[in-house]
Amino acid sequence: MQYRGEQSFYRLQSKAPLNLFCLIYPRCVAGYVSKTNIFGKNIALNYMKIFINITKYNMKNEEEVLMTNKPIENVYQIYDRIFKRILSLSSKAVISLINALFDTDYPADSKITYNWTEYVDRKLKQTLADVILTVNSHYSYHIEAQMYPDEEIELRVFDYSYHHALKTKEHEYTLIFPEPQVIYLYESKNTPDIITLTLDFGTQGSFDYKVPIFKLMEHEVSELDDRRMVILIPFMLLKLRRKIEKERSRENMEALRHLIIDDIMNLIVKNQAVGNITAEDAIQLVNLVQRLYSHLYAHYKEFAEGGFNDMIQDDLVLECDIFLKEIAQVKEEAARVKEEAAQVKEELEIARQKQKSAVHRLYALLGDASQVAEILELPLSEVLCEVGENTAK
Repeated sequence: MQYRGEQSFYRLQSKAPLNLFCLIYPRCVAGYVSKTNIFGKNIALNYMKIFINITKYNMKNEEEVLMTNKPIENVYQIYDRIFKRILSLSSKAVISLINALFDTDYPADSKITYNWTEYVDRKLKQTLADVILTVNSHYSYHIEAQMYPDEEIELRVFDYSYHHALKTKEHEYTLIFPEPQVIYLYESKNTPDIITLTLDFGTQGSFDYKVPIFKLMEHEVSELDDRRMVILIPFMLLKLRRKIEKERSRENMEALRHLIIDDIMNLIVKNQAVGNITAEDAIQLVNLVQRLYSHLYAHYKEFAEGGFNDMIQDDLVLECDIFLKEIAQVKEEAARVKEEAAQVKEELEIARQKQKSAVHRLYALLGDASQVAEILELPLSEVLCEVGENTAK
């Protein structure tokens, strides 16, 4: 009866509108609670927990869809694509993120192998892009971004890691799991820093599989700078999302302008200047900031009509133009150096041919390699080698 009831419940919640489900479901719960046996009450409590979680999740989704006037699939695609693009930046930028998240110390030129994962089920909309990165063909790290709460996050991370271990195993009886880390992009004050999944092996004992959580919204822009996590900077736009939703006051608009121009953009410029990221990385980050701003804030009437959008967009475009100009200068300089190197190589070859000709002429006149070496100030071995080659010919 429990299994059949749960099947009906999931069919109902997936097909019926949320408001109709809210009318039907309490009657089901009331029917179960009225029973006197413990088994019936446990079913009711389980149903109630599921209902509460789904209701909260749907309310969050509906809130963002209404806020942006976009289908929910598109909302998730925005965050998904931004996170994928972030993890596809230059190796040294991604290595810096790995070092910060997992307390490692890989050099900037370390090799990264990407193992993108796919997870298709009824909770697909809760899952952003996640990837398992292998550094220097040896150590693997599982990074996932989470936009909304998910009570089964540790199960999914373990599932990904287990399948990766199966796929990449080198020894028949040894599975090597990647180190996991989940980045929460939402405010998660009640979420522990580490989520633990206990694996019970019966008489063989148990093992605690731990998934560390990095709560991005609890960190400041300066902290990302200190830890060289600049590639996560576009998501810092989420910090003011709730405030702006509630009130588009002059104070909140100024706070948003300060966050974007003074904090986010300055951090990108600074890290590009000191070499933590490339100019191409900087352009991509600015573009991602622009894309996320358009998604989160550009639709507000106060921003569109008051010229605020134009001001932000102009500043972001200006920064991109600066980076593009710098890239053009670097490419021009690289082309000039390459041309000069080719000229030097050609001059060296001409000089070598002249030296070779001088050795042969003097040796023909003197017949003594030692005298030739002394006159031309060359190592005797080099003269002998040259003369030997000439004699052999």
